[in-house]
Order: sequence, then C-alpha cells, then structure tokens
Amino acid sequence: MMRHVLTAFACLLLSMMAVVAEERLNVVLFVVDDLGWMDLGCQGSSYYRTPNIDRLAARGIRFTDAYAACAVCTPTRASIMTGKYPARNLMTQWLPAGRWSATGHRMREGRFLRSLPLEEVTLAEALREGGYRTLHVGKWHLGGPPFSLPAHHGFDINVGGSEHGAPGHYFYPYKGSWKIPTTEQRVQKITLPDGKKGEYLTDRLTSEALRLIEESSDQPFFLYFPYYAVHTPL
Repeated sequence: MMRHVLTAFACLLLSMMAVVAEERLNVVLFVVDDLGWMDLGCQGSSYYRTPNIDRLAARGIRFTDAYAACAVCTPTRASIMTGKYPARNLMTQWLPAGRWSATGHRMREGRFLRSLPLEEVTLAEALREGGYRTLHVGKWHLGGPPFSLPAHHGFDINVGGSEHGAPGHYFYPYKGSWKIPTTEQRVQKITLPDGKKGEYLTDRLTSEALRLIEESSDQPFFLYFPYYAVHTPL
C-alpha cells in the first residue's frame, strides 16, 4: 500500500514540476534600502500611508521574521545575488567604504572586495540560463566599470544601475556629486542620461520597469527592482 502511495505522490510531484517548468512564472524582486519596520501601514504605521504595499501584503504571504544578511546595503545585495553570507564572498562593507581617517576611525576594517567577483554565479545568471529575460532597474552598488555592472553579472537590461549607492539627484537631471573624504575630490554622478523637468526618479524607474515588463510578453522575465528610495534618512 505504501509503495502505491509513494508512486502516486511521485507522479503527482513530477506532473506539478512539469506544469511549473512549462509556465515558468515571472519573478519580480524588490529590495528597499533602510525601510523601517514601522514605515508601512501593514506593519502598523499610522503616519506613513502605503496603500499599494498594504494591498500586496493582504493578497500574498508575509514573512515577518526574516533578516537581512547585513546591516548595510552592498553586502546584503551580494548575498541576495549569490546566496552566500557576506563573509563567504568577502563583500562585507558598503562600497567604496574605507578607513577614511587613521585618527578618527580607530577600529580597523577587515579585508573586503570592492566589487562582486565575476566568478560568482548570480541569481540573474541562473535564471537567464533557464530561459528568463533578466531586467535590472534601480540601484546596483555591487561594483562599477569596467567589469562589474549588471550586464557583467547576468542582466540583459540595466536601467539606472551603477557603482554608486545613492543617485546623483532624485529629480531630473539626476546629476550630483560625492566628496571623497580622504582627498576632498568630488566624484560626479549621473543616474539617468535623460528625462524632463520636474521628473521624479522613483516614478521614472517605475515607468521604465512597466515598459520592460510589457516588452517581455514573449518570454518569462526576472525583474530585479531595487529602488534608490528610501535610503536616507537612516
């Protein structure tokens, strides 16, 4: 009797796997920097109004006891992309962090890599091998030119992703700069190359994501969508 039950279960499992393989459901992954536990209505906030997120939470499954792999952005993203703890892939600090002042920063940082190694197999690479169109919209922050942008780690399309952890500006023309503490030199940042006056980055990225979804109707897609917002204040 047990053998028949196991055989029937195995047949059912194989048929379910075949259906899933045939359908290959689309995947959308949001990553939100520095969103506080009480910053959502579905989490009990009476100050912030988040009706769309609340609706999504009500219709789906919520995992309220999960934890990020790290308290800062780059290591967390590297873990999501590779499935490894930060200590395993040596991405243990936000980029391009460093011990800026020998006198002001007494605690020395451990060794860490300045970009996600090309040897790592990413979630995007695995899904692309499975027939998915891979889309990146928003913040990358896992390295930069010449060989550590989304295109080098399995993404077919990249909109707005660069080595920078914050945008040049949240409004068009999305330009800004960042002062290097040790040298006082300024690094110029341009998050998007075009736009129109008054355009807001979060809205623009959403529009770009919707456009890419519509263009991907002929094959399954994986959309990795890490907004630059909320990010600050911490």
